[in-house]
Amino acid sequence: MVFNCGLYSLIDWRGRYDDAGSIVYDVRRGEYKVRGGKLVAAEVDVVDGVISGVNISGDFFLEPDEALDRINAALVGTPETASVVHMSELIAAAIGTADMIGFGPESVAIAVRRALGFATGWADHNFEIVHPGPVSPVLNVALDQVLVEAIAAGTRGPTLRFWEWSGNTIVIGSFQSLRNEVDVAAAEEMDISVVRRISGGGAMFMEPGNCITYSLYVPASLVEGLSFEQSYAFLDDWVLGGLRELGIEATYKPLNDITSPMGKIGGAAQKRIVGGGVLHHVTMSYDIDADKMLKVLRIGREKLSDKGTKSANKRVDPLRSQTGMTRADIIESLKDHFRARYDTTDGQITPEEWARADELVASKFSTPEWIGRVP
Repeated sequence: MVFNCGLYSLIDWRGRYDDAGSIVYDVRRGEYKVRGGKLVAAEVDVVDGVISGVNISGDFFLEPDEALDRINAALVGTPETASVVHMSELIAAAIGTADMIGFGPESVAIAVRRALGFATGWADHNFEIVHPGPVSPVLNVALDQVLVEAIAAGTRGPTLRFWEWSGNTIVIGSFQSLRNEVDVAAAEEMDISVVRRISGGGAMFMEPGNCITYSLYVPASLVEGLSFEQSYAFLDDWVLGGLRELGIEATYKPLNDITSPMGKIGGAAQKRIVGGGVLHHVTMSYDIDADKMLKVLRIGREKLSDKGTKSANKRVDPLRSQTGMTRADIIESLKDHFRARYDTTDGQITPEEWARADELVASKFSTPEWIGRVP
């Protein structure tokens, strides 16, 4: 049976049989395309939960040739549950000073882990697209927790949610200092709420109609074997394609930025929870009021000062100026691009999920203890 797992993985489960027709061991196949590099394919034999044979191939470069034999032998005898880190260490030790060009020990380990079935690909899932109407900013951050927990619990499948919100807000990262990031007095004076999300990363100034924000909720199996940096690039890849269709030369800039030759477009944040749910969300600037942003975000002033820049418009290039499109049309275009790449259905947030989000607003996200958890 063959599972088409998209660009980053392909799992091919096969069995080998003895003369009596009984299965002896599995041969499993996995692939990993190194971002900006080469394709690594792994065929892995497993007997009683232990790797008994590995065959690595791909369009990479390797010198000397015999180093490939050392790579293939490095993981033999290793439990199939071994981590990418452990496998990478074994491979690195085995190859010594060999030159791996276009790939490395980690990419081989990821391909092996994918072959062993610990990973899924985009094509293994049906993604639900939800785009509810405007709600309060605090309800939006509560929904992030509700939906990623639903993924982990298995009560919801992978989901792409576009945000709409009813008022101006500053969304700060889970670990940011409230007083260091936000001029709270200025925010109160300008009727700008402050909310704290469950993911890390930096503060976002968000006005209705002037940002495009989406959240992607996926099972941990989709980013299995990928480091945090690799998973950011992996989960951002679709939106880069969508932006390029709009004529924007969008690229990924580690760790979590989406940029173009005309400047930064947006940034991503991520949260992985116990049980296997991953939240990955992105905010992109459509037409930010830079002066207002600088009045309420302290860190924004410092970053601009460090760069000798007086205007945030020189740092954050709005989507409107690069596309000439309305915000609504850009969102619909991004949805269409996502639908073209992956198996999707249009859905909605369930009444139970809305109720749970309301509970979390009252008990957590609107409380001074949460908002000021890092004073």
